[in-house]
Amino acid sequence: MPKLAPKRRQKDQKKKMENQKQTGPEAPIKVSTLNCINLSNPDIHQSVSLLKQACLDCGFFYVVNHGISQEFMDEVFVQSKKFFDLPLDEKMKILRSEKHRGYTPLLDEHLDLENQVHGDYKEGYYIGVNVPENDPESEKPFNGRNVWPESGVLPGWRETMEKFHHEALEVVKEVARIIALALDLEVDFFDKPDILGKPIAILRLLHYEGKISDPSKGIYGAGAHSDFGFVTLLATDDVMGLQICRDKDAKPQIWEYVTPIKGAFIVNLGDMLERWSNCIFKSTLHRVLGNGQDRYSIAYFVEPNHDCLVECLPTCKSENNPPKFPPIRCSTYLSQRYKDTHADLNAYNK
Repeated sequence: MPKLAPKRRQKDQKKKMENQKQTGPEAPIKVSTLNCINLSNPDIHQSVSLLKQACLDCGFFYVVNHGISQEFMDEVFVQSKKFFDLPLDEKMKILRSEKHRGYTPLLDEHLDLENQVHGDYKEGYYIGVNVPENDPESEKPFNGRNVWPESGVLPGWRETMEKFHHEALEVVKEVARIIALALDLEVDFFDKPDILGKPIAILRLLHYEGKISDPSKGIYGAGAHSDFGFVTLLATDDVMGLQICRDKDAKPQIWEYVTPIKGAFIVNLGDMLERWSNCIFKSTLHRVLGNGQDRYSIAYFVEPNHDCLVECLPTCKSENNPPKFPPIRCSTYLSQRYKDTHADLNAYNK
C-alpha cells in the first residue's frame, strides 16, 4: 500500500493523534492510511487494483494529479471563506430552497439522530446543476435554479464556483471509469446517457466554525453518517477533523483520522454505489470532530440521473449472492435521505 504523504508529515500527524483518548465508550483514535490513485498514471491496471482494494476495504481513497490546478483550488477556498465571513443576515438572504440551493445555517443538518444532541456545528452552501424555472426538467426534485450572492457583494464569486463545479465533474467521471473496471464492467458503463448523462451534481462549501466536539456530550462538527449517493469528492484545508470508521458494528467503534493532503481529493463511495454493487464495495461511516479551529472543506456529491434505476449490477450477483435490495429510482432514494437529515424549511419562518 503506497505512502500518501511525506514520511515526516505522517509521523507528525501520528504523534499528535495516536494517543488521543476520547471520553465515553470510544476507543483511542489513530491516523488512517489510504490508497492513493494517480489519475495521470499510464498503468491503468495499477490504478484499478489500488482503487478496488480501497473500495473493498473502506470505500475511501485519495486522488491526485486530477487536472485541477493548485492555484485554482486555493482560489476556490479563498472565495468560500469570503462568503462565510459575510454577516449572518446577508447569508440568510439566500437561505437554501427546497431544491437544495443556497445557504445552510449552523445546526441545519442533523446527520446522527441517535448520538447528536443538536445538529451539525457547520454552515454550508449548496450549488447544483443550474436548470431554469421554465425548463420542464426543473420539476424534478434536485433540479432547479442556483441562487447566488449579489455580484456587488462578492464580485467574481459565482464564476469561480461554476468553473469548479464543471471541472470537478470531469474528475468524478474519470474516477467512475476506474470504478467500472474495478467492478468488471465496461469502462464507459457509468458514462451512459441514462446514468451520468444528466447527473445530480451538488457542490457544497462547508465551514466548521470552531466549536470543540465532544462525543460524550453528543457534540459534533458533523455527525456520523455514510454519504447517500454515488461518489463524493472532498477537498479540505490543513485542519484535521475528518474521521472514518471501517467497521460500524464494532464495540467500541474504532475511529481513524484522515490526513489532509494539499492538492488531493479525498474520495468516498456513497450508499447508492454500495447498494448498486450488492454490498461488495463499501460506503463507510465518517464524521467530523472540531478542535476549536475554523475548518473549511469543499464537498462535491455526484449521483446518477434522476430517473436512473439503481439495481444490482450484473457483475455483482450470482446464485450464491442474489441481489440484496429491490430496484429503486435515484431521485426517490435521495429525496428521502435528504428529508431525513435536514431541518424543515418552515422552521426558519417562525
